[in-house]
Amino acid sequence: MWAKILIVLYILLAISIVISLLLNGVRPSKTLAWLLAIFTIPVGGIFLYLLVGRNRRKQKVYQQVRRAPPTESGQASPPFLKADSPSGRLHRLLASQSGFPISADNEVGLLKDGAETFTRVFEALEQARETIHVQYYIFEEGELAERLLHLFVEKEAQGVQVRLIYDSVGSYSLSPSYLKRLRQAGIEVYAFLPFRLGKFLTSVNYRNHRKIIVVDGKVAFTGGINISDKYLKGDADLGMWHDMNLILKGTAAAHLDTVFINDWELVTRKKIPLPQFPSPAPGGKATVQILASGPDDDFPLMEQLYFSLINHARHHIYITNPYLIPSQAIQLALQTAALGGVDVRILVSAKADSALVSWCVRSYFQRFLKSGVKIYQYPQGFLHSKCITVDDRICTVGTANMDNRSFQHNYEVNALIYDSQTAIRLREDFLADSAKSIALDLESFSQRPWTHRLLEGAARTLSPVL
Repeated sequence: MWAKILIVLYILLAISIVISLLLNGVRPSKTLAWLLAIFTIPVGGIFLYLLVGRNRRKQKVYQQVRRAPPTESGQASPPFLKADSPSGRLHRLLASQSGFPISADNEVGLLKDGAETFTRVFEALEQARETIHVQYYIFEEGELAERLLHLFVEKEAQGVQVRLIYDSVGSYSLSPSYLKRLRQAGIEVYAFLPFRLGKFLTSVNYRNHRKIIVVDGKVAFTGGINISDKYLKGDADLGMWHDMNLILKGTAAAHLDTVFINDWELVTRKKIPLPQFPSPAPGGKATVQILASGPDDDFPLMEQLYFSLINHARHHIYITNPYLIPSQAIQLALQTAALGGVDVRILVSAKADSALVSWCVRSYFQRFLKSGVKIYQYPQGFLHSKCITVDDRICTVGTANMDNRSFQHNYEVNALIYDSQTAIRLREDFLADSAKSIALDLESFSQRPWTHRLLEGAARTLSPVL
């Protein structure tokens, strides 16, 4: 009796999923793959679909109410963003999707690696007078976390409101005792989409990958660096972790604070004031656009950003990214640019924190090399930066990898910087790192063992969920 009931329920669930796939499927190949999984893998196929296969952009499992960032009325757009220019079209596309306009009064600094980044972070935190907002995908206990805790406690005692969001998956090792010490000091701490009974399938695959610190709504940090001692001391397997971060002063800092506040309201259901429009940064002349994306957006903003930058390039585009598992659109854009004479270079880490991801990344190399893309593998530790610089005119630094997870599943944030000085500095940094790296060539790479090709092909089949 019960067996029959369960069979009927299973069939009804399978039919409802099939209807959903036919109505909401994005690509025929992906829809067909899920249909085959559901009908050929009893129970397991449905479980996998519920876990990682649903089209969240259609179903809106979570809907984040986003308040508009502070803007300066009457602020004129820079001349290079005129309506009919490529940069102007890029700005309009991204502003329409993200809701964040450009601001032209910013001071931008590139921060290379953990030592430089955290020196500037602690300097800024020491100067906090009103608020400290902190949000990280990975927040690991260690010497760095202890220094932050003591400083947060000190600032809370001075009347500074400290708020912290950590991702419940990325920061899974964060102990209850550490969190208790924070809360006992009056610091507000919340996990992003913590695991709860009945919501596991709707939350485990959608993570907040952002890394943000904002002090008083005026000084902000973002980029690839997490809170972990491996950025200061390295780890036994990979050595020192290398990364690029930004320090922003001006309106862009207030926009990053707005990203944090919107996430804060999502996880706490509490409204807090948006930052006031800040005074222009002293000497700040850089034009910056903050881009915040999530799986509840109608379109994949970070994929649109990277796709547009590749098509925007006329002379060169240099990409640093550890998780290069590109979509079909990004693959075609990179190959088309290289075949059309653009100097396309990609810098990846020779070492990886995941063997599966490493084999998947390598599976794209041969086609890229054949089309003229230059690929470099950085051998000194683990290179974790997510940067692109184009034609010494425009660049981006942020948290988004060039993979399906960042494009479709994660909450991400990038800063798009329309500033030649910053773009040139990023290009110089890329070339310096490339000079220390291993340059791949098509002939040698094509002669790799067949076992490597097999592992690459097997890993690539899992690219949609990596």
